[in-house]
Amino acid sequence: MQAHEDIIVGLDIGTTKICAVVGERSGGEVNIIGTGTHPSIGLNKGVVIDIEATVDSIKKAVEEAELMAGCEISSVYAGIAGGHITSLNSHGVIAIKGREVTQEDVDRVIEAAKAVSIPMDREVIHVLPQEYIVDDQKGVHNPIGMTGVRLEAKVHIVVGAASSAHNIIKCANKAGLDVNDVVLESLASGAAVLTEEERDLGTALIDIGGGTTDLAIFSGGNIQHTFVLAIGGLQLTNDISIGLRASKNDAEKIKVKYGTCLSSAVSPTETIEVPGMGGREPRSMPRQVLGEILEPRVEEICALVKREIFRAGLENQIASGIVLTGGSSLLDGMTEVAEGIFDLPTRLGKPRQIGGLVDIVSNPMYATGVGLVLYGAKNQVEKKFRIRDDNIFQRVIAHMKKWFSDVV
Repeated sequence: MQAHEDIIVGLDIGTTKICAVVGERSGGEVNIIGTGTHPSIGLNKGVVIDIEATVDSIKKAVEEAELMAGCEISSVYAGIAGGHITSLNSHGVIAIKGREVTQEDVDRVIEAAKAVSIPMDREVIHVLPQEYIVDDQKGVHNPIGMTGVRLEAKVHIVVGAASSAHNIIKCANKAGLDVNDVVLESLASGAAVLTEEERDLGTALIDIGGGTTDLAIFSGGNIQHTFVLAIGGLQLTNDISIGLRASKNDAEKIKVKYGTCLSSAVSPTETIEVPGMGGREPRSMPRQVLGEILEPRVEEICALVKREIFRAGLENQIASGIVLTGGSSLLDGMTEVAEGIFDLPTRLGKPRQIGGLVDIVSNPMYATGVGLVLYGAKNQVEKKFRIRDDNIFQRVIAHMKKWFSDVV
């Protein structure tokens, strides 16, 4: 059995798969020592719709990870996504007590910036400091100890449906797991796949999952904007199912094995076999048909994300380009289509800054799971969140604020 304090587990509860990644903290680095995946049945577009089915999938993914890692998993860092996620930027100002900035002043200015109106059924999930301003000195990352009379903070606030986060915690608890923290999945992915240079110069991270496409824009070393689009790989599978008149399972297999976003890059003579439904005979079709089905949908996803970037006014803050990650980003031709739509350098994002089973997790589909482990390594906590606890979100927010203030 591994020492408990050295083991960190990330649990990516996705629409198409549940993925558990086990990391071991060794000195200043994190080694991945086990993974487990299982098809996800009880979720739709990132939101739990069947508690029991989700619990069963979590248990099987965790059991697989336990066998590979050779340890018992009792607590996890869980990811959250879904169309219910929204975000906004806010600004807070306070007078400095004693003319020297203390941790108490930082906490007060964050609270002032967090005082925004949100609907009753929503909860603040993350409060992410972007920069501090001491008097007229902008771009301060850590104001503690500086002298001034006025402290300002610019923060990015992520808001989600309270019920969705509670259901994620409830599913993990029913599977016998404590939840250390709930983390926005696009932020976790960014921690795993982006370089420091990309975070500083400006990058748009696009995590294309099964049920959602998550956007996170980083610039100046901090998060600037987040957005969740409720379209993902399942929509591509559905398009193939309708276009080829195939079952959903067969359509998914065809997408994974033969799928392409560029019909022009496929030889006209290349064919695929489409299984018949209801006992019908299999049919042979040109592979180019797949490109004609998938290319417009991928272009639509990229165009909607591009529109959001322009709506947020951040098109000039992503100078280093686009980073694609998530399982659906593996589709052949995805980076080429994205590069054409955004007219920016585009690369595939794979987990980095890790050791251990690098050959296994060096894949975009593990970006969120590995990112959750890296987050846990920087912000390991002793208390665990259980659904019966009061003020879960207040405790989550307190831990998030502490971690992000340490980062910046």
